[in-house]
Amino acid sequence: MNGLKAFRLVAWIAVAIVSMGLAAFVLLKSEYPSTPASTVSGTPAVGGPFSLVSQRGEVVSDQSLRGRPYLAFFGFTNCPDICPTTLFELSEMMAELGADADTFKVLLISVDPERDSQELLAQYMTAFDPRIVALRGTRAQTDAVLKAFAAAAIKVPMEGGNYTMEHTAGVYLMDADGRYVDLMRMEEPREERMRKLRELIS
Repeated sequence: MNGLKAFRLVAWIAVAIVSMGLAAFVLLKSEYPSTPASTVSGTPAVGGPFSLVSQRGEVVSDQSLRGRPYLAFFGFTNCPDICPTTLFELSEMMAELGADADTFKVLLISVDPERDSQELLAQYMTAFDPRIVALRGTRAQTDAVLKAFAAAAIKVPMEGGNYTMEHTAGVYLMDADGRYVDLMRMEEPREERMRKLRELIS
């Protein structure tokens, strides 16, 4: 290999490494947004108008949720670990709260509407607390909701033509007026998660 070819090879490797690093940085920043972006007014730019369809065929929107706090979590049925683990833990937290869990809504918003049909979501959600609502929309509606919540979802190709989704994993806590309150991370101690939830509904 002559000097010019070696230089070109090294340059292309360097470009690839930098590109992968930037992609990972962007994904990690969106994965755990400690402080959501703010608007000029100082109000966190999280949440906003949306209208999606539940696993039961009901239309759920930001307006229909007004008057009750809600938790929003992005996921998909083919998720191997984070999504089912989060849903199981949320189900356990709701069971611990008992009747108080009826005072708020929990939403799973699918980031994979191409595969997550209403029927598939209905079957998937039978494994979790029946009060948890799964939502889906068109690709455009899904992208709009992700943008509204300052969240991210990236399709990652796999062998055999399949794919998975890398997505923001935190649980958004929204108050009865649809305003962002906090982000619940499932790796936090259970006591801390329960504290945040009790504060939201108090």
